Amino acid sequence: MKIAIHHTDRPGFFSKRWIKYCEKNDVAFKIVNCYKSDIICQLKDCDGLMWHFAQGLPVDYMLATKLIATLETTGKKTFPNYNASWHFDDKVAQKYLLESIQAPSIKSWVSYSKKEAIKWVSSIHFPIVFKLKGGAGSANVKLVKDKNDANKLIRKAFGKGFRQFDRLNLFVYSLKRFSIGKAKIKDVIKEFFKIFVRSNYEKVAGKERGYVYFQEFLPNNTFDIRIVVIGNRAFGIKRMVRKNDFRASGSGSILYDKNEIDERCVKIAFEVVDKLKTNCLTFDFLFNTENQPMIAEISYGFVQEGYDDCTGYWDKSMNWIEGRFCAQDWMVEDLITEIQNENKLHD
Repeated sequence: MKIAIHHTDRPGFFSKRWIKYCEKNDVAFKIVNCYKSDIICQLKDCDGLMWHFAQGLPVDYMLATKLIATLETTGKKTFPNYNASWHFDDKVAQKYLLESIQAPSIKSWVSYSKKEAIKWVSSIHFPIVFKLKGGAGSANVKLVKDKNDANKLIRKAFGKGFRQFDRLNLFVYSLKRFSIGKAKIKDVIKEFFKIFVRSNYEKVAGKERGYVYFQEFLPNNTFDIRIVVIGNRAFGIKRMVRKNDFRASGSGSILYDKNEIDERCVKIAFEVVDKLKTNCLTFDFLFNTENQPMIAEISYGFVQEGYDDCTGYWDKSMNWIEGRFCAQDWMVEDLITEIQNENKLHD
């Protein structure tokens, strides 16, 4: 048995920890480059592939889920698996998916018609939340306060479209972080120049246009709950909203105390994972006016350093296991188990 790992030295990516686990535990592995044309040949002697791909990288955007689907079709195991990854960084796809399994998710509405969208916003109550399909850290999320603002967004969506990242918003956010000592001046300067220069990813992906996506605004949420499920284990954090804002993602203000986590979110996360058959899934929860947890978004990925201070995790029976852990170790262990179980079926 051998595992293939696509490795990157970029900060925050899982592969360095995967390699460390394999070396420490004598797990046979091979470094591969998924960006190369001969990747299928590279994987011939491997039973599975681990690739922490991300939004904002051009080749990842074009290739990752297609390669994962190809490998699973031929019997190889992958992390993430296809069920966990095909909807990655696509909030519209997630809307359809969560609705199809009747998961408790925030009401959302999508339209591919300018005429229909303008008619719809004339019949709703404000405020409402506007989102683009992709983007991390609330970069492409806006609170729409009235019909005029909504119509402006609709006209832009069916006109010149939106950049993949709201660079002006990201620049303003970097200024706020700098003012409280959480960012360096070089970060602010970097974000400023990005307003005028498109990234390679933006050149490949093009502008977001031809649809609009709105989500119900849930008032009085001063935090969200982030739950990560890997196999039969779940862990979580509470993220406080940004100052003078309604968004928690990207705030950097995190609480790790187990008692801060509403266990209803953990139970829902396990239930959804069972239905979707994913090997890793991350959930963002907000609470409606009846104080019921509602899923806002899902993803297979997360910023690993943000969870290193978690004090324990839940098993599938909702037992709490106290103690620090490395989530990336679990990813390797679970993939090994999947491969071993598959091999037993063919023995």
